[in-house]
Amino acid sequence: MKTLTVDLDSPVPVYEQIRTQVAALVSLGTLNPGDRLPSSRDLARDLGVAVGTVQRAYRELEAAGAVSSRPRTGTVVTAPAHRRSSVADQRSFADLATQMVARGRELGLDDSAILDVVTGLLQQPVDAPSTHVQH
Repeated sequence: MKTLTVDLDSPVPVYEQIRTQVAALVSLGTLNPGDRLPSSRDLARDLGVAVGTVQRAYRELEAAGAVSSRPRTGTVVTAPAHRRSSVADQRSFADLATQMVARGRELGLDDSAILDVVTGLLQQPVDAPSTHVQH
């Protein structure tokens, strides 16, 4: 599995950083159904965080249908029920997002500002016309 990282100084809770990274790996097909995630204890040790933090991330992933946790088999990736696009489409979108992040950084935006822009866009109704602010 790709190495996960956490930023202990980030305003984003550590469990959410873990959840988001694993969900992205599942969405992009880097983690496939049947792939086993590290145990909560092992991942917590590797990241330098509490076991309960990893367990919360895994619980939220399980609630979203991205993983399944069972005694003796551990936490295993499942096929997300909400997946409506192909892995190729998701990778194509990830390429566009990578370009967007790079452009934001070129413009001097920090990661928090980039996330704020994306979060704001995601909160708009799907059929809402896009709005552009002119400066």
